Amino acid sequence: MESCINYEALASDYARYRSLHPGLLRQLIEHASIESRMRVVEVGSGTGNYLIAIHEATGCHAAGVEPSSAMIEKARARSSAIAWLPGSAEELPLKDRAADFIFSVDVIHHVTDRGAFFRESRRALTPGGLICTATDSHSDLLRRRPLSNYFPETVAEELKRYPSIETLRAEMETAGFTNITRTHVELEYPLTDLTAYRKRAYSSLQLIPEEAHRRGIEKLEADLLEGPVAALSLYTLLWGTA
Repeated sequence: MESCINYEALASDYARYRSLHPGLLRQLIEHASIESRMRVVEVGSGTGNYLIAIHEATGCHAAGVEPSSAMIEKARARSSAIAWLPGSAEELPLKDRAADFIFSVDVIHHVTDRGAFFRESRRALTPGGLICTATDSHSDLLRRRPLSNYFPETVAEELKRYPSIETLRAEMETAGFTNITRTHVELEYPLTDLTAYRKRAYSSLQLIPEEAHRRGIEKLEADLLEGPVAALSLYTLLWGTA
């Protein structure tokens, strides 16, 4: 099913409707102690939301690696101060020891060969450099709203796609990462605008039948007539040291 998603076509909607999780942004900056001298790389940088925000907040040397040319085009239009590099997670277009911090957000479930990605990341990091994989644990997938409760069909699809935290930890250890730790962020907020869900600007919505999508949107619309819908955005972050 993953192969049916056209990320080139989704680039405009991702740029327009995908927003930052403030707690995740704060934790990336603070936990990695990002400062201006650091070289920071985002893998699967998409249209640049997190990397641009990190660069603007810290003045770090920033580069984004992204396989979609349409996503890179949107990111480059937003910031010319960042190096936007075409490439894949499995073959990072980076020299040895070129980065102090490598991170990804909601990307690891798209990576075909995660072992290759972690090996490449360790090669590209300086000794003692950090990696962070921001993803959804299987319990996160069951709790995130409105996806899990209004579009329950997404849960089974996501459980197929997302590796468990235990699997990721083992793969990182095999690649040579040490001091592997886990952190978590949550954000509850009132949802008032359904445009991103109507547009299917979340890849999980691309994986469910049209009828299931329509049913979820109709229920969301009906509930919004009574007031904002309670939403929950959450991430599990897995950190390691090269």
